[in-house]
Amino acid sequence: MRIISGTAANRLLKAPKGLDVRPTPDLVRQAVFNSLGERVLDARVLELFGGTGALSLECLSRGAADAVCVELSSRHARFIEQNVIDAKLPREKFHLRVQDVFVAMPQLVANGVTFDLILADPPYGEKNVGKRSESFAQRLLDDMDVPKLLAPGGLFILGHAKRDTLEVPAVWEERKVMKHGDSWMRFLRQA
Repeated sequence: MRIISGTAANRLLKAPKGLDVRPTPDLVRQAVFNSLGERVLDARVLELFGGTGALSLECLSRGAADAVCVELSSRHARFIEQNVIDAKLPREKFHLRVQDVFVAMPQLVANGVTFDLILADPPYGEKNVGKRSESFAQRLLDDMDVPKLLAPGGLFILGHAKRDTLEVPAVWEERKVMKHGDSWMRFLRQA
């Protein structure tokens, strides 16, 4: 896994061994960032379920103003910190919060912080045939703090498994869905 483009292009990113982390594949990240284009420049970025930090580090490499990355696991957070160092990205532009996403979001809202881009590719949920999804992706769609964290005109990019049928609440307007094998990326903005 590597940073695709920008000042840190082709720098390798480390990930913990095992199945605890499922980094967003390079091809999926490349497609997402090609679609975002210039929107990344000077953007304030929030990455939820950081894992390796690949999404926020890609943003910084492409000229984002700053990035906040939220990751619950302190073990994974150590990999993220090392990836920032290895990528030689400006440390002062990167902020890591080692805590649960659903605890961090209300705190960020209380601080009055907003973001131009919110990126989340959480752990995949179960296949949900005939029942409403209980995945982290669905929880993010349903969480009323996510729209409060999005700056006017901002985008929420949400990854999930093809087998996870999500219900998009009326608060969101779906702009695009990118499908790459089992990975789907939804581009949403406030309705």
